[in-house]
Amino acid sequence: MTLVRHLAVASAALALGGCVVTPVDYGKVPHAAYVADPRCTAQPGAAVDEAALPLFFVTSRLPDCRTDAISLTNHRGERIRHGRFAKPAEIDKKLRTPMAFQDEGDWWQALQAETDRKQGRVLLYVHGYRETFETTSKDAAQIARMTGFDGPVIGYSWPSQGEVLKYAADETNMYHDVRNFRDFLRGLADKPWVKEIVIVSHSLGARLVIPAIGTVDRVSRRADRTGNISTIILASPDIDSETFERDIVDEVLSPERVAQGRHITLYVSAKDKALAVSRAVHGYPRLGSPFCFDPFEAADLKAKGFPERCFVGTIPGVTVVDTTEVSRGSTGHSNFLRSAVACRDFVDAVAGKQTRPERVATRLPHVFWLRPDPAAPKELDETICNRDPL
Repeated sequence: MTLVRHLAVASAALALGGCVVTPVDYGKVPHAAYVADPRCTAQPGAAVDEAALPLFFVTSRLPDCRTDAISLTNHRGERIRHGRFAKPAEIDKKLRTPMAFQDEGDWWQALQAETDRKQGRVLLYVHGYRETFETTSKDAAQIARMTGFDGPVIGYSWPSQGEVLKYAADETNMYHDVRNFRDFLRGLADKPWVKEIVIVSHSLGARLVIPAIGTVDRVSRRADRTGNISTIILASPDIDSETFERDIVDEVLSPERVAQGRHITLYVSAKDKALAVSRAVHGYPRLGSPFCFDPFEAADLKAKGFPERCFVGTIPGVTVVDTTEVSRGSTGHSNFLRSAVACRDFVDAVAGKQTRPERVATRLPHVFWLRPDPAAPKELDETICNRDPL
């Protein structure tokens, strides 16, 4: 790495640690004032236009009910809230998400009704760093459109600050939300009418998802005890690679769970700039970036004519999909939503398919590359990925 690149990474690392110079501000309004309006507390039986708001959300964000249009802030809420939403739209040059809160009991009934009408499958999306409720709902709506998922789609939104300079604050809020997410996932997994849960997490969201699944497995109250969390997709996971490799087989991918059909698909990229910075901040490689921490391993790969990319070791139940060659965007951190080739692979992964003809085999049996497809040039990314060009 050149001196210039060293300085660039160091500067970016300081930016990610920017909470030191840009701390989270409580704000000029007492938090109790945000939720004083009765609209922040959904009443049982209150009507919700389910046709206009087809998607589900659960959030620990503090709502702002002071104006006609209710919004969700980046502050921690005093409790978990449930509701419905639709894909966001641009209004007055700002992204706005149509939404309505729903009483928790009514929300679960509506979720069951939608699940029963389908195949008993539920998709749960958990976002990562630097997201707002609007950007999260935009991604969740895109996932629903792109996959054509045959069941309800739930977006879980924790209080990420939505700012580059608030990475440390996001980490803090993510860890603060561990119990909230764990309790919600346990409630979802315990429902006898939920036959299968597909979990998709992005970036920092992996650190919420993985330990929560382990806990749910241990305390599940389902009579069959086999669990219903089968398909897990970690896109650009911002989690320590060695910790994942060491611990994952103890619980989440125990031989029993793998035998029951549980599987994890990892989407990684050597061009992921966000995870490169995270590596600089934390000192160790992230699961979503095939960086060779061991320079001797990198030198050996180079001598053998292989790309200098190092992946998590062979683990039963894990497939690694390397999107480096089809990376998109300024950071390469969301290829599963931006690159046509990666999007098509992601759609199949959500459907539970563990193989795909377009995947190119590598020297490692569990690692596959995605290569550019002449039939899917960059110009078709938005169409194939079903992106809303807002």
